[in-house]
Parts: sequence; C-alpha cells; structure tokens
Amino acid sequence: MNIRMIGFVLGRILLVEAGLLTLPLAVALLYREPAMPWLITMAALVVCGALLSFRKPERTALYAKDGFAAVALVWLLMSAFGALPFVLSGDILHYVDAFFETVSGFTTTGASILPAVEPLSRGSLFWRSFTHWVGGMGVLVFVMAILPMSDGHTMHILRAEMPGPTAGKLVSRMSDTAKILYGIYFVMTAVMILLLVLGGMDLFDACIHAFGTAGTGGFSSRNASIGAYRSVYIDVVTGVGMLAFGVNFNLYFFLLVRRFREVLRSEELWVYLGIVAASTAAIAANILSLYGSVGTALRHAFFQVSSVITTTGYATVDFGQWPVFSKTVLVLLMFVGGCAGSTAGGLMVTRIVTLAKAAVMDMRKMLHPNAVINVRMEGRALPEKQVRGVQAYLSIYILILCGSWLLLSLAGFDELPTFTSVVTCINNVGPGLNMVGPTGNFSFFAPWAKLLLSFDMLAGRLELFPMLLLFTPSIWRGSHVRERRSTLEHL
Repeated sequence: MNIRMIGFVLGRILLVEAGLLTLPLAVALLYREPAMPWLITMAALVVCGALLSFRKPERTALYAKDGFAAVALVWLLMSAFGALPFVLSGDILHYVDAFFETVSGFTTTGASILPAVEPLSRGSLFWRSFTHWVGGMGVLVFVMAILPMSDGHTMHILRAEMPGPTAGKLVSRMSDTAKILYGIYFVMTAVMILLLVLGGMDLFDACIHAFGTAGTGGFSSRNASIGAYRSVYIDVVTGVGMLAFGVNFNLYFFLLVRRFREVLRSEELWVYLGIVAASTAAIAANILSLYGSVGTALRHAFFQVSSVITTTGYATVDFGQWPVFSKTVLVLLMFVGGCAGSTAGGLMVTRIVTLAKAAVMDMRKMLHPNAVINVRMEGRALPEKQVRGVQAYLSIYILILCGSWLLLSLAGFDELPTFTSVVTCINNVGPGLNMVGPTGNFSFFAPWAKLLLSFDMLAGRLELFPMLLLFTPSIWRGSHVRERRSTLEHL
C-alpha cells in the first residue's frame, strides 16, 4: 500500500474541491448572501490539501488496492468537507444531516433530509446540485481530466470509480479518455441548460435541474420537483435528457468518430431502451384511469420510468399514489439502473443481461455437461472471469442490501419505507415509497440510520468493493514495512 501517494492524491483532490467551491461562492455573492461559510470551507480545504500534497512521493505507482483505497477515501473526505457550508450557513443545523445531504449529492442519489428546499440560500442550492454534476462522471475522473497523472496508475483508479463491470480506454492515454468523457459530458449539460431556458426556466433553475439531469441525481430547487413547472415541454425535455445520460458515454464517442456500427451493435443499449418502452406502456395502461387521457398517462409514465431507471429521482407527480402494479414496476426498475459507463446507478443493464445469460448457460450445461457453452455479448464470448465477477458482485450486493435492511429495521418504521429506503440509497435513486416517497424525506431517521444509508449510497456509487475494502484490515497490513523498505532502496 503506497500510503504516501494516496495521501498526495487526496491532497490534490481537496485542492480541486476548494476550487469547485468558487462557483457557489460566486452565486452567493451574486445574490448578496454571506460569503464566510464558503471562504472558511475553502480555507480548510486549501490547508489540508496543501499539507497532504506539499511534496510528491518518489514512489508514485498505485496498484489495484491503492486505487480502491484512494477512491473510497476521496469520496468520504469530499463529502465530509462539502457538508461544512450547509452547517456554517445555517441552512442545515446538524452535521450528520449535512453529511447525508452531501453524500447524496456526490453519489447522485438525490435522497434528502430537507422537508423543504425553497428556503435554502441560493449558494447552498447551487452547491447541492453541483455536487451531482461533479459526482456523475466521477470525482477522480474529473481530476484526471484537469490534472492528469501518469497512465501507470490511473487505470486502477478508473476501474474503482467508473460504474459497470469493466472500464477501458477510448484512446491510448487514460488522461485523454477522461478529457473526452468530460468534454462530451460538459457539452450535453450545456445543451440541457439551453433547452430548459428555452422552456421558460430562469438560468439559475435551469442550471440546477440540468446538473441533476446530467448527473442523474435529482436535487431540485423546487419542493414539487419538476412537477412544479406544470409544463409538457419541460417534462419531455427532462425525461429524454435523463434517458440520454443513462446511456454508456462510450457510445457517444463512437457517434462522434462515426463508428455507427458499434452503436447499433450495442446489446445493452437495445435492452435498456426496450425495458423503458415496455415499462412505460405497462404503467401508462395501469394509470390511465387516474388521468383520463392516453397522452397524459404516457407522459407521466415515461417521465417516472426514465427518472427511476436512470436513478435520477425527479418527479412530476406523487407516484406513491399510483396502483400497486405501477409502484412494483418502479421498484424493480430501481434495481435495474442505467447502462455501464453512464452517470446512472443500479445494478446496470449489462449486469442484468450477463446474469440472465449466465443462468441460461448453466441450465444448458446441466442438460449437456460436455458441451462448450459461453456467455456471449454483442457477438463476443465473455471471459469466464468476467461472468463470475458479475455473479460475485450480485452476491455481495444482496448481502449488503439485506444487512442494511435488517439494521435499518431497528429504527422501528414500517416495512415498505424501510425496505425502499435501503433500495433507493444503495441504487442511488433518491425517492422511495411512503414516508421516503417523492413528497417525503429522510429527516425522521436517527443519526446512526442516516450514516448507515450514507454508507449504502457510497457503496452503491463506488461499485461496492472500494467501501468494503476500506474496512478490511488486510488491505492496510504490512504497508508501513513496504514503505520503509522502498525508502531504503531509494537511499
């Protein structure tokens, strides 16, 4: 374990976060709000970041477990410091609540402890949603795009942070891959802001909702979320936008370089769009009697399906009042999630497809023990190691889900809000059902329960393993010995 290099990376990240805070500071100054909460937090970040990254270690290599540890620690520290402005400004009184809100922002979950968001200061509203945008593509991917490190160790960081079972390069250098991804991300966000402004939103609200759409996070500046605007145009633009940001960003790169065949051959994309279409049709038929119009039923069904499958969490209506069938479909979509390599959460469509094909393969092998049968994706046989990795991921996912559900049941609330609280946090969706539904919040949970759900949000966003390995003693054991040995070798 290269602790010194991990500390150096953490220091650089904290300095970057201090720079990011200049945007909400500017918003606060623009609206004549107190600047001290932002300046104090920035000063703390600069001091801590400078101390950690004052001198770059001679041994800069980061291996697999270093990458996992660095990613987990980065997200914890950024959330811990990012919560300070909420407390210092008085917008959120208790630090645990502010930490929960910030973790929910960076992990693009959108779960909130706030019963009302409109009383918040403009600076806090901006920072709250801007964390979605930063966390959507990945904090360390963002830093690699602006402060590239050598490709010798960035691959392990990318694998630990990027959503999906695999992570790869678009071009030869990892830093260039990060720049391409964030370039596409930035342009799509700018287009989203423009479209919302054209729909009648003011620039501030357009930025807030574009950040939530791009990061598939769901924080809004309105208590009624997107439903507050009562606009068919905004519903459709936001719904399509969420769906677009739930697509693997590699496919957008292929479109740019005119590799259209790669896009059309994407099995994950077609399954993703097929699930959206089937779910929208099923829910629209089920809620038709509530709205009396096929168009209105389709619009609300499409928006909520797009919001839930991409784990965004925006709402146009209180879907907690829908029939049981529709709510069941939405809960199942919380597990599915978007495509690998997108800003969405959940299990990811590619894992769902792989698990289904692996189950069929195992059944066929039972009937034909000597047959050579592979799991194939987009015409290629998947390595056995990758298939087993997906199955192992599901096993750990279920263990964390059940363990968190069992612990949260000690809070004493009904089964449905307790279960959907865990499901919505570990899948980074945001709203659940009943008390934690679109019109509810998580404020009634005790501090320990909020910390548990914060862990679930971080674990879900970081693909489980970084957060779990952070608490594994063996990952740290012997690191000091190797550090001393490395130092002696350099001398």
